[in-house]
Amino acid sequence: MSKRQLKLGLVPTGVGGPGNYNRWLDPEIPANASVDVNWFADVARQAEDAKFDWLFIVDSQFITPNSPPHYLSRLEPLTLLSALAMVTRHIGLVGTLSTSYNDPFNVARRLASLDLISGGRAGWNVVTTGDAGTASNFSREEHFDYEERHSRAEEAIEVARGLWRSYEDGALPRDREKKLFLDPSKLHSLNHKGRHFSVAGPLNIERSPQGEPIIFQAGDSNPGRDLGARYADAVFTHGSTLEATRAFRDDMRKRAASLGRDPDSVLISPGIKFVIGDTDADAVELERHYAAHDHSFDWALREFGRLFGWHDFTTYDLDAPFPAEVLKLAEKSWYTAAKAITERAVAEKLSLRQVVEATQNRERVASVGRGKPFVGSPVTVAGSIAEWFENGALDGLNIYLEHPAQFRRFVAEVLPILREKGIVRTEYEGATLRENLGLSRG
Repeated sequence: MSKRQLKLGLVPTGVGGPGNYNRWLDPEIPANASVDVNWFADVARQAEDAKFDWLFIVDSQFITPNSPPHYLSRLEPLTLLSALAMVTRHIGLVGTLSTSYNDPFNVARRLASLDLISGGRAGWNVVTTGDAGTASNFSREEHFDYEERHSRAEEAIEVARGLWRSYEDGALPRDREKKLFLDPSKLHSLNHKGRHFSVAGPLNIERSPQGEPIIFQAGDSNPGRDLGARYADAVFTHGSTLEATRAFRDDMRKRAASLGRDPDSVLISPGIKFVIGDTDADAVELERHYAAHDHSFDWALREFGRLFGWHDFTTYDLDAPFPAEVLKLAEKSWYTAAKAITERAVAEKLSLRQVVEATQNRERVASVGRGKPFVGSPVTVAGSIAEWFENGALDGLNIYLEHPAQFRRFVAEVLPILREKGIVRTEYEGATLRENLGLSRG
């Protein structure tokens, strides 16, 4: 049996995602990076040269003037990833598509197309959409409620997977001598009729070398965890400490096992941000520098409302107790995150200012337990990653690409240490994303 190895994903957010309002001022980042396909192509090639497993493109479909710079103008994920398939050969290409605002036939066809274009490297990051305002861009008066979003997601995944299996292997012999293009016995309709969707099928595209796209999922609520345990090949989460992340992984593995799945077939990959310096002290100073230059309390206050249905917090007394009554505004948005924030604020008697500052801290470095383990020298950062991996907290990492100089240091100085430990690969194992993740053909 081959040794378990850490999987690596890269999350490029161009000119700056949540909490990074001024990152676009870095002269190494093109001011239009989020819509510059050549910038993304360069990033994808760097990640592939470093033997990363996947490139992970986040997305949403509603903005306000208070949205982060990257969100204000960015490329549609599958269009972008189809272009990147032409300049890469091995790295997986994972795009975010909402089950609330896409029909599963369209999702299945677009992803199957990317899977064929890339030679079997496509992945679908399944989201249910937390931005309640998205409804207004899709001819709806209001957003789906929490239960309906997850119910739609489950059915949409079932439909998409069914459609991806419309053709059996060998269904299209394309035999010129026999004048046989299709073996109709190997083409199957779906004839699905469910609560949310009615889809006859079959899908009008054949299977890729990996069979069907990988399914990624992110969600920390109980329904979100159940969805991931039932369907996901990889789960994207946010880890605050080794212990909390290990507890999440243990819980997901138990849920998967209870559904008859092999727990090893569900890869847990928390998102992390890192700061690397020549020494630990140097890294701490660098982090303070980035905090002072990339972040803004005023921006953070305006963006904080996103969790609560884009509620405007700028009119509140910042030093008064956190207004717990606003939690009801999050019922159709990111309720799990908003509830955790509100409960902590009430329990610790925090002001609105303190809550926003704490949220800024979490955005700045995703994993901050025990003295910020991913802020330090290359040896320190590599040691922390190895510790989390070897202690069962994770199977992979989704690494946020922030400042280009920092990513170069990670590749040049941290990865060699992890390779020496035998934790990450030296070469790709196969040609498809499933092969490289050690997962069976779909």
